[in-house]
Amino acid sequence: MVALAYFCFKRRFHTYFQEGCFNFVIGTDWNAVEGRESFGALPYIIGTLVSSTIAMAIAVPISVGIAIFITEMMKNKFGTILSFVVELLAAVPSIIYGLWGLFVFRFWIRDYVEEPLHNTFGGFPLFAQAPFGLDVFTAGIILAIMIIPIITAVSREVIKAIPHSQKEAAYALGATRWEMVKTAILPASKTGLMGATFLGLGRAIGETMLVTLVIGNAIGLAAIPTSLFSQSQTLSSIIANEFLNEASNDLHL
Repeated sequence: MVALAYFCFKRRFHTYFQEGCFNFVIGTDWNAVEGRESFGALPYIIGTLVSSTIAMAIAVPISVGIAIFITEMMKNKFGTILSFVVELLAAVPSIIYGLWGLFVFRFWIRDYVEEPLHNTFGGFPLFAQAPFGLDVFTAGIILAIMIIPIITAVSREVIKAIPHSQKEAAYALGATRWEMVKTAILPASKTGLMGATFLGLGRAIGETMLVTLVIGNAIGLAAIPTSLFSQSQTLSSIIANEFLNEASNDLHL
């Protein structure tokens, strides 16, 4: 970790020297033309946060619900098969999700979700922009689909590790199944569930190719999302789009 931090700081020293660390973080201009270079990371920081927030808001409750369903509601062969399916989905490469999102899913989202929301609530800034299908909303949903298996797999193991006697104690006190989940499982597993959530968050923040394919890849000030249907970019996607082939000098690289 120390070597990684040293390498990144050493290679970014040119940027800090020209832009200043604070200006680099809050800047919005992005111009790679040699002699007129100007690099500001704020639009891509915001795009990363917005897409990851959408993904986590969708993925966490669904993932925890699936984990509870597998471990407590479906303790038979079907539950075992479902567990295997979840683990297989967690192993699917992100580029597969990205290509599926680009050629299939974005049209479903645009036609059946974004356009009805825009037509109904277009007066609100959150839904004001005309939907195109390649935006932070689509990116967030596909990110959620990608990280649901990861959070579910870890959450399932956490819930399975809770002592059976703790669940029996809740039943002995007259709790129903849902009351047992609420009073015995969730409080005892909250630390592990938080860890699973942060694993999913790390995957969502660092995801590259999936986001690059579906987020719209706007540049500069236009990359700051003003609505759910705005095109944007993340820190990872800007690296993927401009690495090596586009980076013509040391400062840009």
